Amino acid sequence: MSLELAGSILMDGVAYAMVLFMITIGLSMTMGLMRVVNLAHGAFAMAGGFLAAALPGALGLPVWLGMVLAIALVALAALPIERWLLRRFYRRSELDQMLVTIGIMFICMALANIVFGSSIKSVALPEALQGSIDIGYRLVQKHRLFVMLLGMAVLVLLWFAVERSDFGIRVRAAVDNAPTAQAVGIDTARLYAVAFAAGAALAALGGIVGAELLPMEASYAGKYLVTFLAVVAVGGQGTLAGSFVAALLLGGVETTMKYLVPQLSSVAFFLTMFLVLLLRPQGLFGRRA
Repeated sequence: MSLELAGSILMDGVAYAMVLFMITIGLSMTMGLMRVVNLAHGAFAMAGGFLAAALPGALGLPVWLGMVLAIALVALAALPIERWLLRRFYRRSELDQMLVTIGIMFICMALANIVFGSSIKSVALPEALQGSIDIGYRLVQKHRLFVMLLGMAVLVLLWFAVERSDFGIRVRAAVDNAPTAQAVGIDTARLYAVAFAAGAALAALGGIVGAELLPMEASYAGKYLVTFLAVVAVGGQGTLAGSFVAALLLGGVETTMKYLVPQLSSVAFFLTMFLVLLLRPQGLFGRRA
């Protein structure tokens, strides 16, 4: 394998992994914290991408401001969904949760098809992220470098939020034992709403910056659903480190195979998932029930 090929695999693999991480960490926290199987999570990434593609032209905004506005709108939209719909299913069976959230996903895909059409939409990049940088032996797209750095920054910020803040203490308490946390005065309802909105915002961020790797189309939420669930399952529900490592592992495997044996890339992705879950059914960083 040449140095140039290895560099391409590394750059694209890490960039793809960071996109998967940003999208799936919210899903992992939703399943680990609220015990809700949210199959509609990919719709937040889809909504972020479509809004980021449409808002700058529709409102005459700079591209970066359109992206920020898209993320904010997705987070705001997530609040009533959690408050008035999903909260009613927290104590219901997993089958009920799956049915209601997959219903939300199909509604979102239908609305996206009506509003934005069935063709793939491109998300414009700010001028600062266009072009490439010469690193000596090859050119690297600025966008790829930005995605990698952004993913690392999200990891660090989430680590501080979960491990070094009062909010993180409350989150961990609710994850370990929600009834006891509520009994000692932790407002779990507000905690769930904030966590859900934050997860939706991160999904929107991942959908926007990853639109080049995961093309933005009306079937997006359903097309990549199994991919997102695989990352959560391999990492372990509700674990920050698990989502990050799982995204690196699965993203790296799939990217490597796309370069070497493209027709087997999906097979390698899911075979890796099967092997991990065979050895560790609770995921890499998940805890045994």
